Amino acid sequence: MKKLNIALMALALTLSVSCKENKEDEMMDDTEMEMEDSTSMDSDSEGMMDSDRTEIAVPMASKSGSNVTGVISFVQEGDEVKMIANLTGLTPGTHAIHLHENGDCSADDATSAGGHWNPKSNEHGDWDEGMHHMGDIGNLEANANGEVSYTFSTDKWCIGCEDDTKNIVGKGVIVHAAADDFTSQPSGAAGARVACGVIE
Repeated sequence: MKKLNIALMALALTLSVSCKENKEDEMMDDTEMEMEDSTSMDSDSEGMMDSDRTEIAVPMASKSGSNVTGVISFVQEGDEVKMIANLTGLTPGTHAIHLHENGDCSADDATSAGGHWNPKSNEHGDWDEGMHHMGDIGNLEANANGEVSYTFSTDKWCIGCEDDTKNIVGKGVIVHAAADDFTSQPSGAAGARVACGVIE
């Protein structure tokens, strides 16, 4: 009888240890699965954040014998596109900037970029007042050193969408020697094209 009791106690102890180990294994498996799910969610979140932002940097080349250079970036987040212009080599003062219909800067005077981007056949004008082209951005102000840092935002553009009246990819960016007067047709009497870049 005493041997039987000892045998039963040994069996109970073995079962208890085995159950405890199984529970610990299950808990470890659950923890690992939670960690994998969390990592997967983090990756998905990062992917969503990245896919919601599109950016194109446009190097600007000197044209018409100028020394103007720099980079103009276009960044889309949600429905808004932001243009960030950083330029040097301009004469101090006011200079027009427009999007043109052709992404072509091959001509020495940048005339290969064509006219203003105007998919709705509007008259040229001031972006903030009444009728205007989709490329009628406006004017930049160069400081005494000929430098410009300028930001422009709009929800009327998109980067790579299917709406040809909004999609800026494939368009030319032109900086002019003079200011846009917002009234002269078809281009605002802004003078020579001193810098050109292609949005691609």
